[in-house]
Amino acid sequence: MSWKWEYAFGAEEAARSLPLDFLAAIERVADELVRAAEALHVHGRAYEGFDPQGRQIPVPGGGMIRYQVVVRSERVYVVQITYVGF
Repeated sequence: MSWKWEYAFGAEEAARSLPLDFLAAIERVADELVRAAEALHVHGRAYEGFDPQGRQIPVPGGGMIRYQVVVRSERVYVVQITYVGF
């Protein structure tokens, strides 16, 4: 299994109503988060500690995302999207 990101909870539903350029910005930020998590947690599936606390990060284009890293699943989940560009 390799590191990936995906929407969780209602974030996928919320993403359907957002402008395409903002969605592209979310994807770029999420890809960077995946690369960072993969570098920090090299032994992802064998990890035995607690998952890091979820955080927020700004997204270019007028918004932010809240994300959660789940190390043993090798996933970064986007759990909330805030867009103020409407």
